[in-house]
Amino acid sequence: MLSESTYRAAGVDIHAGYEVVKRIRKHTESTFRPEVLANIGSFGSLFALDTTKYQEPVLVAGTDGVGTKLKIAFMMDKHDTIGVDVVAYCVNDIICQGAEPLFFLDYLAVGKTYPQKIEQIVAGVAEGCRQAGCALVGGETAEMPGFYPEDEYDLAGFTVGVVERSKALTGAGARAGDVVIGLASSGLQSSGFSLVRKIFFHDHNYSITHRFDDLARTLGEELLEPTTVYVKPILDLIAEYDVVGVANISGGGLPENLPRSMPENLDAVIRKGAWPIHPIFDILQRVGNVAEEEMYNTFNMGIGMAVIVRPEDVDAAMKRLSKHGINAYVLGELTLGQGQVVFA
Repeated sequence: MLSESTYRAAGVDIHAGYEVVKRIRKHTESTFRPEVLANIGSFGSLFALDTTKYQEPVLVAGTDGVGTKLKIAFMMDKHDTIGVDVVAYCVNDIICQGAEPLFFLDYLAVGKTYPQKIEQIVAGVAEGCRQAGCALVGGETAEMPGFYPEDEYDLAGFTVGVVERSKALTGAGARAGDVVIGLASSGLQSSGFSLVRKIFFHDHNYSITHRFDDLARTLGEELLEPTTVYVKPILDLIAEYDVVGVANISGGGLPENLPRSMPENLDAVIRKGAWPIHPIFDILQRVGNVAEEEMYNTFNMGIGMAVIVRPEDVDAAMKRLSKHGINAYVLGELTLGQGQVVFA
């Protein structure tokens, strides 16, 4: 006799899903801005944009995921910071256009619904949203048995921001002589982890508890360090000074990302040694026998965000960033060229 077919028997526990909604409500509501009109659990999220603040409001959207850094969270069985990463990679993109992030939605796909684990993930997303000043207005948790292993998941996000059309940053106003300031990263942040995992765990079989002399904590703890959310210091800088370009230094490093914030007839001449290199990059290069060019084209190398300002604003901008607790460095300047990064 065939047993009765149920959704639970197929691997989907809708009651665990109900518990997830109850658990995460306090985290989402802690991020709400006055413009949020609907609570989590509605079919759609309502956000009342105050258009009186803008003459020509332009919405700026961005989406991203955490990538294979998730594998480190699985190895560590630590899930309370990975949500910061997914927020950071979305909001750090849209502030490159000068946009203030307004709201955020996440997409979490799991092999099995573990309410406590999902609460940890969403708590991290909420923390990232608080750091960015945007509201976590909703999302989706999809239980997908047979598609993901029971203890694994994927995490992605989507954000919408707004900027006055006349103040949107395109990099077009940059000119020769403008200065590039680099904002320190928290380390690897969330890019290049396929190579990181290959070097440390496949080629050399290090454990997540391994300690290198150059690091003050275990390898796993270092790799799981969340990405810096740069929204508030960048928006503050834009409000006070003539910022003509902003670049999120993620996958592809400075050579790939900095040219996206400046005209094609200019080069950015960047001086190696102008900023301290985090020890994790030195360890990766040494252990993995990675060529220097490959390092700079894969990792952020200690710079998580770059801004282009007028020469006369450099000192004030540096002091402003310091007030936000950001270590900043003068990396170089723009010269006539072909839209490339040139290391000096």
